[in-house]
Amino acid sequence: MISCTEFIPAYSVLFEYLDKKGGHVEVEKFWKYISEKYVEPSLGPLVKEEGIVGCWKYFGGAHKTEAADVKYLIDPENGVMTIDMKRCPSKGMLLELQQMEPYYDYCGHCKVIYKRVLEKFGIEETRDHSHVDEAQCFRIFRDINLRKEEDGVDEELKKG
Repeated sequence: MISCTEFIPAYSVLFEYLDKKGGHVEVEKFWKYISEKYVEPSLGPLVKEEGIVGCWKYFGGAHKTEAADVKYLIDPENGVMTIDMKRCPSKGMLLELQQMEPYYDYCGHCKVIYKRVLEKFGIEETRDHSHVDEAQCFRIFRDINLRKEEDGVDEELKKG
């Protein structure tokens, strides 16, 4: 069995290998496989049954096991949730390693793996990856079935 601390760099190296063999398209094929085989069976039923609250339960559990420095805001009535990743443990670890560079699109795996599942159940995701090289990202999830014309979340979140 491989430990978490060994898995993170191995994952990054695998992405690099797949990219060299067949380009980024091969990396995305692998991510889609992971999504279908491992993520959809656990995330899908939660989102199908509980909508945005199911998202919160899934990501909250995952981030807790990873010991992520993360802040959530959730408005179940309006079907909106945010994830403010202050310090991603995986990307943070990769950035600290001196013997290797992280795969250039390492953080892209989260987008591909989760987005396709969420979209099946009417959850739209917007990402800000402008600080991934500091192990930070920001995500907004909206249940399109509950979406109001202007929910004000973007402006409210910018205030801090």
